[in-house]
Amino acid sequence: MTNPAATFQHVSLPPILPPRVSRHVAVIGAGAAGLVAARELRREGHNVVVFEQGDQVGGTWVYTPKIESDPLGLDPRRTVVQSSLYQSLRTNLPREVMGFRDYPFVPKKDYKDRDSRRFPGHREVLMYLKDFTREFRIGELVRFETEVEFVGMVDGGRWNVRSKKRGEVGLDEIYDAVVVCNGHYTEPRIADVPGINKWPGEQIHSHNYRTAEPFVDKVVVLIGSAASANDISREIAGVAKEVHIASRSPVGDGTVKKQPGYDNLWLHSMIKSVHEDGSVVFQDGNILFADVILHCTGYHYHFPFLETNGIVTVDDNRVGPLYKHVFPPALAPWLSFMGIPWKVVPFPLFEFQSKWIAGLLSDRISLPSVEDMLEDVKAFYSGLESSGFPKRYTHNMGDYQFEYDDWLAAQCGRPGTEEWRKQMYSEAWKNKRVHPENYRDEWEDDHLVLQAYDDFNKILLKSNSH
Repeated sequence: MTNPAATFQHVSLPPILPPRVSRHVAVIGAGAAGLVAARELRREGHNVVVFEQGDQVGGTWVYTPKIESDPLGLDPRRTVVQSSLYQSLRTNLPREVMGFRDYPFVPKKDYKDRDSRRFPGHREVLMYLKDFTREFRIGELVRFETEVEFVGMVDGGRWNVRSKKRGEVGLDEIYDAVVVCNGHYTEPRIADVPGINKWPGEQIHSHNYRTAEPFVDKVVVLIGSAASANDISREIAGVAKEVHIASRSPVGDGTVKKQPGYDNLWLHSMIKSVHEDGSVVFQDGNILFADVILHCTGYHYHFPFLETNGIVTVDDNRVGPLYKHVFPPALAPWLSFMGIPWKVVPFPLFEFQSKWIAGLLSDRISLPSVEDMLEDVKAFYSGLESSGFPKRYTHNMGDYQFEYDDWLAAQCGRPGTEEWRKQMYSEAWKNKRVHPENYRDEWEDDHLVLQAYDDFNKILLKSNSH
């Protein structure tokens, strides 16, 4: 199978030029991507405004027990809840890997209200982002409780951004550039199951899952096999009568697989159909009667505020055309998208993307021609297709994320990903596959941890010397 990473290798670097201009830049969203974008843009000398519809920074890391009125998240009239966090969520990556490169995610053991575990709970990640915000004075750039209603092009290649602060009238402003950092964990994607519209049971998307209590003594069919599905299925198994996981991943010889350590948790092939009598039929031939179907099936990219006259579209969850998952060639560098790739270590990737965007907007770095960027996108799509990747996996980076990060670093004239970070990521996922129940609390990569903290100390010493 063709390696999509090949598109990031053996490329000639653009010239790195002295900064020449300062732009007026709108950043949409104050989650991790928006925060580091704001920092890098300001470092580059740009004038930055960050729009955040919530009342605090953190984006998807702001937990709320609230769920939407439509548990599937399909009703357009519903009151949208931004967070998809469940109460018990812990990171599935060690904190050393997760953090920004020059602001390490180190434990704060001297603070009683902080979580010092290597795989901390979601609140600790939020606290880290708030620490980051204070350290770099990003809060002064953020307009809280302000929703962006419209972003569209105006004459001269600039952008009209219409925003509305809660309880006030809308405001139109003109910006040189817009950086979209609105995340992609809000608009649920539902499995297409034959017969689902007549199935009488309860349905919910993981976006609206918070705790296991609603599933006590119920028979639950969970669709999905990603990180959240693994966590939620095991949590629900502690209270439910039965939990059955329907997965596209192969199940071996077709027999139902009871999961280690549980008497009520099974792995099946995907659902074939569901019926009015409450039955669920799997492709492996098994049939059961369920009370709940829980969709852990991911999310749609969603930009309801953005108008590009058809230049940027979302087709089967492919946002395109995007050069290197960031720039629509015809609108580059004045419109950019951050955080589109998935199955990645997000925070360092955001940081690399931010540096690239900021340098391009100041004319310190240059892009290829529009024609060359479009040709690159076309070649990338063609490679995915010939390798059998579904269109919806266009932004699934997985095995080549570090090649991508290092390509971005080279564009900016910066060092690439630390070797210990790559190895630690690999060890963490290997440990998770072998020990899904306790990988967060038992590991054998202490030598990499020592390398990481040695690196962190060098960064801190360098920072203190300036």
